[in-house]
Amino acid sequence: MKRLLNSVATIAILAVLSVTTYASDKDIVDTAVSAKSFNTLVAAAKAAGLVDTLKSEGPLTVFAPTDDAFAKLPEGTIESLLKPENKAKLAAILKYHVVAGKVLAADVVKLKQAQTVEGSNVKIKVKDGTVKLNKAKVVKTDIECSNGVIHVIDTVLMPPMKQAEVRKHLEHAVARGAALYNAGHHEQCAQVYAKVMTRIMKETVTGMDSDDVRQMNMLLTIAKKQHDAGKRAWVLRHGIDRMYSLVAN
Repeated sequence: MKRLLNSVATIAILAVLSVTTYASDKDIVDTAVSAKSFNTLVAAAKAAGLVDTLKSEGPLTVFAPTDDAFAKLPEGTIESLLKPENKAKLAAILKYHVVAGKVLAADVVKLKQAQTVEGSNVKIKVKDGTVKLNKAKVVKTDIECSNGVIHVIDTVLMPPMKQAEVRKHLEHAVARGAALYNAGHHEQCAQVYAKVMTRIMKETVTGMDSDDVRQMNMLLTIAKKQHDAGKRAWVLRHGIDRMYSLVAN
């Protein structure tokens, strides 16, 4: 009975997702252009120098955010990413939407995660007839192309923050905060520490799991309850040291 229910659930999910468009005579880029709902994605691919990759023989699987998905990003984000100096960052974000090989919807729902071309894994979760990649919902599947397949998502995926990047942010905060603390500016020091911790907690960080995140949030809560700015700064500093140890490798 359990096996039957699982089979029925899988069929139901595929039925919901199987709004399929066939464009096998066009590659991924040309298919996206023709759809007219991926203008930002195409512009980003051009700015990142990834058009040739997406037009290559492949096969590739692209989880494509719509223009509406890009519009949900904080104001100014797209404009910033499209600048030449942010080309590498933009390329990393786009590569996080690409998986090597042709992975159709029937295969996606069987996976817990998939390794992207960017190098990091994207988490896949199926619940109540909905397929999610991290926090993005899959809204359309199996748009077949000559060099792969496109699945449409409603949110832009952001790759996990790399450990080296986290360490850089923490080291900068400690250097700045320590100088403020030693100069007697305890409140400003606490603000610097709280800001960097809060920023990192909003990211998916390689090396930090959900338990680590809960512990860091607890430290932030404890710090807020400290009326003395000096003590608050030290509580936050302990949190930063703990966070640094998690990403030290």
